Amino acid sequence: MMDIKHYFIEKGKGEPLILLHGNGEDCSYFHEQINEFSKLYHVYAIDTRGHGKTPRGDKPFTIRQFADDLLCFLDEHQIEKPHLLGFSDGGNIAMVFAIQHPDRVNRLILNGANLNPKGVKRSTQVPIEIGYKIAKRFAGKSDSARLNAEMLGLMVNDPDVGPEELAGIKAKTLVIAGTNDMIKEEHTRLIASAIPNSKLVFIKGNHFIASKNPREFNQAVLDFLKHTI
Repeated sequence: MMDIKHYFIEKGKGEPLILLHGNGEDCSYFHEQINEFSKLYHVYAIDTRGHGKTPRGDKPFTIRQFADDLLCFLDEHQIEKPHLLGFSDGGNIAMVFAIQHPDRVNRLILNGANLNPKGVKRSTQVPIEIGYKIAKRFAGKSDSARLNAEMLGLMVNDPDVGPEELAGIKAKTLVIAGTNDMIKEEHTRLIASAIPNSKLVFIKGNHFIASKNPREFNQAVLDFLKHTI
C-alpha cells in the first residue's frame, strides 16, 4: 500500500517517458527536456519521495524503496511499459527498477548513474561522507539535520548494485555521462559493458549535462529512443 502521493508534471502524447531527477532536486531539473520530449512522448516528470512536492512518508529512504514507489506510480497511472530516463540518483532508481522489473521497461536511459559510492570521484565523495557523519550526529536534535542525513545517506550507502546484477536488464539501454562527470569514467564504462544491450555516449560537460548542455543531451536521447533497430 502506497503511503505517499507523488507530485509530477505531465505533458505530451505518445509512448510514456518517465523522468527521474537526482538527489536533493525535483522534477524541475528537467526543464530543458520536458517541452522538447513532450513533442514526441507522453512525459511524466516525477518528484521522488521526500523531494520537491512529494511527501517523505514513513517508509525507508532508500533507492530500492524509490524503485518500489515507481512501480506503485506506474500501476496507479496504468502505465505498463514506459521509457525510463534517470539522472544521478534517478538513474540509480531506474537501474534498480529495470533489474527488479525487466518486463516493465521499454527503453532505459541512465545518466550519471553509479553502482556504489566507489564509482564517484573522491574529490566529490569525501565531502559527502564528512557531511553525512556530521548530519547523522545531529539527526536526533533537528529535523533539518535528519533530512540532510537521509539525503546524504543515499550517496553513502546506496545503491549498492553488483555489476553482475546488470545482466538482468532486458531493456535496450543508453548509458550517458559528461566528459568531466563526478562519476569516474571507468565506472560508467563498467556499467555500459555489464548491461547486455547498451550504448555508451559521453557528452562534453560535467555531471549536469542535461541542464548545462541540453541540445546535445536531448539529441542523444531522442536519437536513441527513435532508433528502431
